[in-house]
Amino acid sequence: MMLYPNQDAQGREMYDYYKGNKDVLEIIERDDGFIDSYAGAPVYFARFKDWAPHQKNAIRYATGRVLDIGCGAGRHSLHLQGKGHEVVGIDISPFALKVARLRGLKDARPLSIAQVGPSLGRFDTILMMGNNFGLFRNYSQARALLRKFLTITNPGARIIAETLDVYKRPVPVYHRRYHLTNRKRGRMAGEVRIRVRYHEYATPWFDYLLVSKDEMKNILTGTGWAVRKFLVSKGPQYVAVIQRD
Repeated sequence: MMLYPNQDAQGREMYDYYKGNKDVLEIIERDDGFIDSYAGAPVYFARFKDWAPHQKNAIRYATGRVLDIGCGAGRHSLHLQGKGHEVVGIDISPFALKVARLRGLKDARPLSIAQVGPSLGRFDTILMMGNNFGLFRNYSQARALLRKFLTITNPGARIIAETLDVYKRPVPVYHRRYHLTNRKRGRMAGEVRIRVRYHEYATPWFDYLLVSKDEMKNILTGTGWAVRKFLVSKGPQYVAVIQRD
């Protein structure tokens, strides 16, 4: 489902930044009242030379035809397109897709992760960078979609997925309390419910899944996919290179 104009917070932010407004600030609001700011736009437009080392390493594992889920302004898609890959970028943000096309992405489509299907053709790589493993939302949906991905990928295909280990120390007390509350609600500790704000725009509330390496392995078990390699950073972020069995 695509975002309505008043919901497209990140897309509006990307468009403003693309049009020359460098004074942009993204607000992340969690359902327990926690609020944080994020200078997202410079990251969304970062060139390869400015990526973190684990991200530079990860993108080198992309092969063949690529599906970029949550492509945003197109930083990963455009890099791979420039390397000669056929790339399909999908996003639920109309303004993000507009920016990606303006920047030169040849194939940018208005689709959610749940709408991915055989009509897109088959892929050799599925990109879920920018912590977009979180778009799986929860344990059961992750497993269902991973099985669905088997229908759109070739033998030997890869998923390159970035996420954040919520247990990586130090964990502030306000995050630990949220983890505990989630467990009491029958949710995974890193199954966060958030929305994004930018000026007068606000996304709907949505679930976003952040997992440890062991939790990711558990999710993948029996889905037809397995971790080939973890690429770590100095902080809680890491990338998993996931191989089709």
